[in-house]
Amino acid sequence: MGASGQKIRDIATALLSRPDEIMLEVGAGGELLVARLRVVVAAMLLLLPLVNAMTGGTVAETMIGLAGAVFVNVFAQVWLALARRKRRFQWLPFASGAYDATAATLVLILLAFNDLPSALNSMIVWCGYVLAIVLTALRSDGRVTLFVGALTIAQYALLIFVVFAIAASPENLISSEYGTVTLSNQVQRLVLLVIFTLITTIVVYRMQRLVEMSGTDGLTGLPNRTWLLHRFPRLLDAVRGDGVSLCVALIDLDHFKRINDEVGHQAGDRALLHVVTTLQEQMEEGEWLVRLGGEEFVLLLRKPLGTSWERVDGMRRMVAARRFIPDQGADALPLTFSAGVCSYPNEATDLSSLLRRADLRLNLAKRSGRNRVLARDA
Repeated sequence: MGASGQKIRDIATALLSRPDEIMLEVGAGGELLVARLRVVVAAMLLLLPLVNAMTGGTVAETMIGLAGAVFVNVFAQVWLALARRKRRFQWLPFASGAYDATAATLVLILLAFNDLPSALNSMIVWCGYVLAIVLTALRSDGRVTLFVGALTIAQYALLIFVVFAIAASPENLISSEYGTVTLSNQVQRLVLLVIFTLITTIVVYRMQRLVEMSGTDGLTGLPNRTWLLHRFPRLLDAVRGDGVSLCVALIDLDHFKRINDEVGHQAGDRALLHVVTTLQEQMEEGEWLVRLGGEEFVLLLRKPLGTSWERVDGMRRMVAARRFIPDQGADALPLTFSAGVCSYPNEATDLSSLLRRADLRLNLAKRSGRNRVLARDA
């Protein structure tokens, strides 16, 4: 029971936390997809009033349906325009999700003015709640799913309360077209909304875990190349907005293949973890360490080139001073690294160019004897 409780708490914490950069990028694409789907669905809704009129529906129902369809189409275009500006508005997934749920509620309220039972027994409109909840899975943010689910349940519960409160007699809850409204059926629908919310939440959680794994190095737990590719454009935006410098340091451990050959790959993995721990202990706020693969790392620093060189060289000295002991009783092995540092925007303006410039300096450091950091070309 204790393990299960801890697991539930871990899931809740993950769902209520802000997603990482990769998940936010995926969610932004999902928001755009939802916006496009909303436009298609909204256009199709324009057909419903026509179908209603052709199949003997009342003029009032047809006009209500037409008004609702026009309203939905106008706002569908607004949400699409906002979603095209990816991640510009952090509130957009919450606002558009709330709109999807509230639109269904407003249509049900309009129907109630014509036929009170239709507010609770119109299954077509009620399915709008389900769509609002399910579509949050595309936004890849557990907070959005829980928010929209809770809002949907609250709105429908309030609608149930109001309809039963204003019904003067049980006869007012009976309709030849929509059937009889019963409290039992309405409670069941509320339970179904809870179930849809929980299922969608679990789907989002699984997506978050899969995406998190794709952006995290399995051995060290550091962000990997995928994370860097998604995170770096946002980091550049932040740097430009703050008016500060950004440096990229490309780090490569010296003669690491010899470590693997002498003490084995398992000890080599422990050596990598030893270096990562040493680096992380010295890192400051505004610095990120990324593992590109093998024994190669990238260190991002929001500092000028000279200060960044001093930071990386200090880390180099610390790694060299902390020798690695592969096994109990074994001789300590020296670990060193070489690095090349490049700055944005003075020397390059995109990730590929920065890494290429840093790699040239890294290779120069290796040719110059290794165990050194270079921030200038020869």
